[in-house]
Amino acid sequence: MNKWLKFGLKTVGFFLLIPLAYLLVSLVLTYIPISEKTDGTAKTQTVYLHSNGLHADIVLPKELITPKLLTGLYMQSYDRYFAFGWGEESFFLGTHALTDLKFSTLFRAAFLDSNTLIHLTRYKASKVDWIAVPITKTQLLKLNSYILRSFALDQGKKRRLNVSRYTLDRDDFYSAEGNYMFYRTCNSWVNTALKESDMKASLWTPFDFGALHRHAN
Repeated sequence: MNKWLKFGLKTVGFFLLIPLAYLLVSLVLTYIPISEKTDGTAKTQTVYLHSNGLHADIVLPKELITPKLLTGLYMQSYDRYFAFGWGEESFFLGTHALTDLKFSTLFRAAFLDSNTLIHLTRYKASKVDWIAVPITKTQLLKLNSYILRSFALDQGKKRRLNVSRYTLDRDDFYSAEGNYMFYRTCNSWVNTALKESDMKASLWTPFDFGALHRHAN
């Protein structure tokens, strides 16, 4: 076999091993559980987890959102549930559906430092496909605090972007803290929220099911 052909095959094989290794490590870490920690008080509050099949969100009823987190969020009087998601800016703004996904967008999000956004979707009522998660008041406060720290503040205020939405008047984008990388994804953000709030979670996961499956019935 021509030595250049051998070299080419080895090179292709090497680059194929990278995503395969990432997938394998991701699956292993996804199925290593992080146990819940509670202070012994009753789980009197209920929050929700939701996924669109690709991207997971944390959903909080309006009455369970702390004043600091609620302040500065655009809303209507009839909004009752607020779904928070975190992700890469160009991915959020240019990929409304799987058919919009481009390799260049995926590569940039995974390997290049880039700006991030909070995607906030507001609902009038809960949805049947949401996963209900009972939690304690202490866990709820930690969850609120984690989400609040993810907003990038401009002179102490949340910055809402004037960009196209997924819906007519149900969602908005806000500047966020942190960079998106292959090890820090939209779904690992949700999983980290669960861990830092002393809730059941995966050790680490880039997958939506990794963040949600420990709370599904």
